[in-house]
Amino acid sequence: GVTRNHPSPEAIASLEPCRGRPPDDFCALRGVSRMTVDEAQAYCTALTKASGSNFYYSFFFLPKARRNAMYTVYAFCKAVDAAVDEPPAGSQPQEELARWRSELDAAYHGTPTWPIAISLAHHVKALTIPKVYFEELITGMEMDLHNNRYVTFNELSSYCYRVASVVGLICLHIFGATSARAQDYAVDLGMAFQLTNILRDVGTDAAQNRIYLPLEDLKACKYSEKALRQQTYSPEFQKLMQYEAARARQYYDKARAALMALPPHERRALTVAEIMRGVYSRILKKIEASEYQVFGPRIRLTTSHRLAIAAGIWLRSRFS
Repeated sequence: GVTRNHPSPEAIASLEPCRGRPPDDFCALRGVSRMTVDEAQAYCTALTKASGSNFYYSFFFLPKARRNAMYTVYAFCKAVDAAVDEPPAGSQPQEELARWRSELDAAYHGTPTWPIAISLAHHVKALTIPKVYFEELITGMEMDLHNNRYVTFNELSSYCYRVASVVGLICLHIFGATSARAQDYAVDLGMAFQLTNILRDVGTDAAQNRIYLPLEDLKACKYSEKALRQQTYSPEFQKLMQYEAARARQYYDKARAALMALPPHERRALTVAEIMRGVYSRILKKIEASEYQVFGPRIRLTTSHRLAIAAGIWLRSRFS
């Protein structure tokens, strides 16, 4: 047989991360039609590790096969997000999303060609993850191409469901807890995460002419779109943020209530999601403690703090 030199995970990940596919000459250079599943997994793993995401530290606590599935789902989410925010040179976001829809179809038919889709095809088959969740996710990302304002919270909640809650529903299949109550937990937690993201990034989003806070809430708090675009910090802004933070907190509380209603074996299966909740709820706490000073440096937790939260929650789940 012929010995092939396999690229390192880092080399694989240095290809086109926003597309999740190698340049045209990569596979030709290696003399093969596409990456193997192992190479595609290495690509997804390296992309996730390089992201520095708050979620990354929670993945450590999963068995390897489920951890690999999480790396792949995360890489898919990042790639579709990048297709909207940072499309490859000479390409339009709508075209990129159409390619991702096509590649998703291929993944579910067993004929993917891009690295992330090759890895995804393996995991969705093993874990029976419904395709509709990924379709909803792409639709949610697509909303950013057409909507840069939300008048009501009902409008915003539809967006949050698609870009965050469905990710939670996907993760339930990875964690092995898919009961109706667990689905309630995932949906509410996804809402809480996305609302926390919106509060943390309100300044940078406004600088890109994206306002996710419902316009009806701005009006109620007497804080204008112009003030937000100019990043004006005022009592009215504090009142607005306090109101939105309380709403996010309600979703964390609803998720907690759903979790406590689950049988013990399902609660243990959701330990990784609880680690994510621990990290994100503390980011919200930090936003509140800063009196909503979100127009400066991004509010974040240190790596050591994130790891301490993760370890604490994992230990409690094991010995409770």
